[in-house]
Amino acid sequence: MNSFIVHDTEGLRPVAEAFVRQFRENPERSVFAFHGDMGAGKTTLIAEICRILGVEDDVASPSFSLINEYLTDSGPVFHFDFYRLKSAAEAADIGTEDYLYSGALCLLEWPQRVEEILPDDTAEVNIEILSDGSRRITF
Repeated sequence: MNSFIVHDTEGLRPVAEAFVRQFRENPERSVFAFHGDMGAGKTTLIAEICRILGVEDDVASPSFSLINEYLTDSGPVFHFDFYRLKSAAEAADIGTEDYLYSGALCLLEWPQRVEEILPDDTAEVNIEILSDGSRRITF
């Protein structure tokens, strides 16, 4: 397990680099569930991961569209935000499982809303806000 303490957004770079390195070493694991309170930095970390992967588009939370697709030289990256969903059935209705089982990199915000449809080997990324405002990020 990797664990980092991050004091500001500048500190996300080494976290994202470690994440990408781990993903590239284990490409068979492609679905990552990002857990953290509102404002913990899930989208910010995902944006840094995408930058390292070569995404040139702006990376933003797909709060209303539910999914954003970003292109990289090594294939697509799918970024989900399930915050507005009330059930896993809603996610299934829009074809989420097709993405999750495609082998493409899938980065999920608010995955607890759709746990029933996540692959068994979904990797967990936890972001905890510490008392001093810094973040503990583990994966």
